[in-house]
Amino acid sequence: MAGEKRFGTALFGFKQSDVNSYIEKILREFDEKLKEKDNEINALKNQCRELRIKYEDIARKSDQISEDRVKIADVLIKAQEKAELILEEAKQQAEQERKKLSEMTEREKEKLVDIKQEIKALKQEITRTLKKYEMDLDKVVEFTTLQETDNEVRSDNEISGTNETDESDDTDLADDIIEEIMEEYVGKANS
Repeated sequence: MAGEKRFGTALFGFKQSDVNSYIEKILREFDEKLKEKDNEINALKNQCRELRIKYEDIARKSDQISEDRVKIADVLIKAQEKAELILEEAKQQAEQERKKLSEMTEREKEKLVDIKQEIKALKQEITRTLKKYEMDLDKVVEFTTLQETDNEVRSDNEISGTNETDESDDTDLADDIIEEIMEEYVGKANS
């Protein structure tokens, strides 16, 4: 058998010095192997300690990252909610502005219609007034023509010796017509 130790024989059994030297040799080898294993165990303990420290550090970082993710998710959700709120407010504001502009446009259209009706009424009034003035001017022209004709007839009558006293009546009538026209124009101008 390999690795088997053979001891020399002596009186009453094996040689004591061989057995003792073998035991000492085995003890030394065992102590060396024990020291190697202790060193290996210490190295593994150190390595385990380092790995535990790294694991705890990584676990702390992982927890921090998880917390940060939760915070970021909360911030993003709040930002999205705020953005949606801002958009909703902007839509409502735009709708209100659109309604205001629509109402203002409608009022302006109504004002424009009213102004057009007023202009139409003013045109009709101006047309009537101009026709009235035209008729009044025609009367004045006709009256002036009559007066000139009367003056010619009077001149002829004076030459021929006939004198009529209707001249003051004609002047009064002309003054009345002119005064009536002037009052009418002044009344319209004041209104």
